[in-house]
Amino acid sequence: MELYNELIRETEGLLEGRALQSWDYDSGAVWPDAGVSELVLGRDAAFELGGSGKPALHYTCVTTSPDLVDRDQVLLWGPDLRELRADVPYARIALLRVGDIESDDGDDTVAYNAIKDMEFVKYHVFPKGYMLRISTEENREQVRVSRKALGEGMSFYRVGCDFIRCYRKNPNVLGVKLIFITAPDGPYAALAACGRRSSEITRTLCTILDGLPMDCSACHLKPICDEVEGMRELHFGHNGRAAEK
Repeated sequence: MELYNELIRETEGLLEGRALQSWDYDSGAVWPDAGVSELVLGRDAAFELGGSGKPALHYTCVTTSPDLVDRDQVLLWGPDLRELRADVPYARIALLRVGDIESDDGDDTVAYNAIKDMEFVKYHVFPKGYMLRISTEENREQVRVSRKALGEGMSFYRVGCDFIRCYRKNPNVLGVKLIFITAPDGPYAALAACGRRSSEITRTLCTILDGLPMDCSACHLKPICDEVEGMRELHFGHNGRAAEK
């Protein structure tokens, strides 16, 4: 699974040379999970990540390369939760290393379904006092943080460990690099573009599996196939197998 590799490298390039804090995953540091979506009222909130119209984005990339994701890790660029006093721009990026998710018989739907299962994890993580509001269409993720949770020691590291714990429940996931960004000068526009490309890769994969015609000149997804290494081969390989059935 190399479809997202260049996008992962581009993401890391945007972070290169920045003063990132990093922590290895520790199951003992996991922030308590409420188990269900928890309402944090405005009067109980200390601030919102991505509030007041500021950037707020998330995206997920999948790879099989241990060079890109070598272990379970949380990274932070910018102030930690306890250092914030007002709404700030925000990004959360999940880079997932997986095992072989391709079917022995060449059925690409297996890989696609595995990717979607991993993406859906974000809808099943409920850190206590950390109310996520996610818009899939816009890759937007806004978070309302409660004052009580901050007083009890919430941090991005501990919240990140909760996310990693949930991702690692999936047996296909072998490693997770979770990146939080709150830096006021972060490259949010460029990261948002990466998020859109990640979604386009996944949608293109879905369209290919639905039996997209092989006439590249008439296909609106041609720019993605041209840009993403391995996508064109996947397209023609899948349609060739479908024609044989």
